[in-house]
Amino acid sequence: PVALHVGQERIVDVGKAVRIGYPATLEGKVRLQSAGGKVFLLANTAFPVTRIQLRDTGSGELLLLDIQATQSNSPLEPVQISYAPQTPATAKTPVPVTASTEPLPVLLVRYAAQNLYAPLRTVEALPGVTPAPVRLAKRITTLLPQQPVTAIPLASWQVNATTVTAIRLQNQSGQRITLDPRELQGQFTAAAFQHDWLGPRGLAEDTTVMYLVTEGPVSRALLPEPKP
Repeated sequence: PVALHVGQERIVDVGKAVRIGYPATLEGKVRLQSAGGKVFLLANTAFPVTRIQLRDTGSGELLLLDIQATQSNSPLEPVQISYAPQTPATAKTPVPVTASTEPLPVLLVRYAAQNLYAPLRTVEALPGVTPAPVRLAKRITTLLPQQPVTAIPLASWQVNATTVTAIRLQNQSGQRITLDPRELQGQFTAAAFQHDWLGPRGLAEDTTVMYLVTEGPVSRALLPEPKP
């Protein structure tokens, strides 16, 4: 089984978009989130080996995963799931899986997320990517003005003119907030959240990272900050 330690998030790289199904016995014991081809697991309490379901949103294929949570302070590294190649007898329409089959915004978001969350040795190479200057205010107030969150830019990377910028979001209220990309103010090619909700301020879940993909510098895509 995939080992979890209470209070420590572990990332399982599934390599494909999945929906998560879990038994009622896990309700309240573990937080399960899926984004960007990865599953994020955070155990709130210890529990025995339990099976969850990961269903590929594209093909409908079902993957069964056993997880178990214990009390421990030792760090856990991300898990990557590998798939056996299909034989000619079972293969349907073969689709070559190469970097070129995925849109550049998807590749940039994945690269940024790995740089922030994964051990450096596991970061997948992305041809042509270079760090980019952020050139934003230390705190952005125009990105989600209708939500009580602080937005602090972390880093940017670019391939040619396409840029991804990681921005840390933190809830400043005592209420849970659901993050909706439609509420973002600015001109973006794509936007993604590491987690699509924020817990009340003061909890470990009150902070997440969002990724903005823009054509050109992100500073030109955001609304200007109000002058003091």
